[in-house]
Amino acid sequence: MKAQLLKRLVRAIAEGSQRDLDELAKQVVESEKQTGHTRLAAQLEGILTETTRIQPAKARPTRGTRGHLTELPQSRRHGEELLTVIERDDLEHHMVLPADVEARFARIECEFAARERLDAYGLRPRKTILLHGQPGCGKTLGAKRLAWNTGLPLLKVRFDALLSSYFGESASNLRSVFVAAKEHPCVLLLDECDFIARSRTGQRDIGEASRIVNSLLQLMEEYDAPGLLVATTNVEDSLDDALFRRFDEVLLVPPPGREEIERLLRMTLSSVAVDGALEWPTIIELLSGTSAAMVVKAARDAAKGAVLSGRKLIQQQHLETAIAELRHTNTG
Repeated sequence: MKAQLLKRLVRAIAEGSQRDLDELAKQVVESEKQTGHTRLAAQLEGILTETTRIQPAKARPTRGTRGHLTELPQSRRHGEELLTVIERDDLEHHMVLPADVEARFARIECEFAARERLDAYGLRPRKTILLHGQPGCGKTLGAKRLAWNTGLPLLKVRFDALLSSYFGESASNLRSVFVAAKEHPCVLLLDECDFIARSRTGQRDIGEASRIVNSLLQLMEEYDAPGLLVATTNVEDSLDDALFRRFDEVLLVPPPGREEIERLLRMTLSSVAVDGALEWPTIIELLSGTSAAMVVKAARDAAKGAVLSGRKLIQQQHLETAIAELRHTNTG
């Protein structure tokens, strides 16, 4: 058997990827046929056929994770999947950030890429990251960017399936999620983590809500998965104080400044023609203080308005109209 094929086979076994194992088994059969071992190839095909016929049904395999995770963990009581797979094609990853924030994102990615070299010196890369900031500033986009640049699949925790009113079930579901992340490298996303990590100080509920916070703290304390854990929140003040000490990196994703607004506009409008007489300072001023999401939406709405009006250029009025409509919607 060729060395490369043998390596892939061992890796598939280690990762528990049935899909890859099936494909590699077919390649082994084909290789034996090509080398003239027709009898052995026929025997191997017979084994594959018989195994496929008697193999029991498995849980739904995930898509787009390149063999890293073959089955999604499910809730104890209702059998609901606790994770959502964000396909690689859906990973928006272009971010426009201030230089210091960009450098901190790049450092996380660099440490992940050099994790084996760091380990040789007894150093641990940043693995647990908290992204906080205003709504629309790009926290979830930051998680997608980290998944894209590290090559890891992005798995988002489904809090609606994870939480249960039954004693101990929420904590048990959460542990299943962390076990899956440890066994299969990924970016595990706890989006709007304040949903399960609110401060225990002053809480009257000493039941399931408090237990899941305690469980999260313990799981993060023990966290040693091969991938990354990324949590996001808009309301960091409400998080349990003990949670902050569990993160290797607590990173504020700020709203865009004037320079970032212009870069966002130009990047979003790069596929369409823009009027050379457009007054960029005026447009930037109109968007000052808004979120990155609003800047991008204003640019896209302006582009659609120009196309639908039959114009070949995005003009001042298209952007001003789009911005005015968005501001009216957000304040109305």
